[in-house]
Amino acid sequence: MTTSGTRWVKPVAALMIMTIVAGCALPRSGPNKRELFAGSVEKQGDAFVVVVDDAVTRATAVQPALGFTSDFLNAGLLGSDQISPGDTLGLTIWENVDDGLLAGPASNQTILEEMQVDGAGFIFVPYAGRIKAAGNTPEGVRRAITEQLEQQTPDPQVEVRRVAGNGATVSVSGAVGGQGVYPIEAPTRRLSAMIAAAGGVAVVPEVAQITVIRGDRKATVWFQDLFRYPHFDIPLRGGDRILVEADTRAYTVLGATGRQARVVFETRTLSALEGLAQVSGLSSAMADPTGIFVIRNEKPEIAKEVLGRDDLAGTPRMVYVLDLKQPNGIFIARDFIIRDNDTIYVTEAPFTQWAKIVAALTGTLGAVGSVSTASSTLSGDF
Repeated sequence: MTTSGTRWVKPVAALMIMTIVAGCALPRSGPNKRELFAGSVEKQGDAFVVVVDDAVTRATAVQPALGFTSDFLNAGLLGSDQISPGDTLGLTIWENVDDGLLAGPASNQTILEEMQVDGAGFIFVPYAGRIKAAGNTPEGVRRAITEQLEQQTPDPQVEVRRVAGNGATVSVSGAVGGQGVYPIEAPTRRLSAMIAAAGGVAVVPEVAQITVIRGDRKATVWFQDLFRYPHFDIPLRGGDRILVEADTRAYTVLGATGRQARVVFETRTLSALEGLAQVSGLSSAMADPTGIFVIRNEKPEIAKEVLGRDDLAGTPRMVYVLDLKQPNGIFIARDFIIRDNDTIYVTEAPFTQWAKIVAALTGTLGAVGSVSTASSTLSGDF
């Protein structure tokens, strides 16, 4: 005879089992392969799903180019005594006449002290006019003044000296041993020497980037390229600003991996295999090695080459699929390049879901048994 306490146990148990088998009650780290493929353009989604092969690997192996433009590369070396705006100069002028343009009757020597170079880079010398000083050397200024005066007085002799100011300087900031303002001197006329004078880079050299800002222009280069490509070790200019910082690129890893995190690049180039290794690789208990997805907003020109289409508009959403179980799957994953802001997602193996179902069913049936036992006990008590 079925008691009122046990009459509802079997229907409840059946309902719970159906719900679990349907999968709606099972926790998981994200979508499965079927759900990701369902979001493809071919199935009315908004992302292009592409299985990676050698051709796709070659087409997507694009890294941001870093280097100096021609105006940086073609600048000549500065003299160590170059004059800058704000410097203060002193002049002494000798004239070979008793009553010269500048000197009094009793002397043929004129001393002009503390002539500050204005913001436009000029100084004013009586009878010589405005003389361009900034960007020049004391010797260059001396010649310019002499040329102007000798038209009015015979054989003038001019001496130019820097009274105050450091001449041409640059500022060095960021990840260096000693931030500050440094003069351009004979040993520090080039970029690598100036960084060394500032204490060297304070981050891992392989991911150190050097940015030089000159006026309204700037360019960035890898630190190691200063030594790999000597022409990148550019001459400096007064007023240059040098910024040293670590590479800021990063990617995100989700799903069945050793850990889920946003990961910064530890090398200049990073493959999918290396990207997974940085998070301890695939989870041996959960991961599906045939379901590794790299998700990115692709550059239009690359997407056109990968898809063989020229009708794409905007920045296409791309989902690249890696299958490590293919004969050359490991090699392709080793060669496929990860870029800034990529997302690597690893799906769970189907076995994982079955294991969760079995575990849930085992726990549910145990709970049903407990309910039945409790119901019988209560029925017996009453």
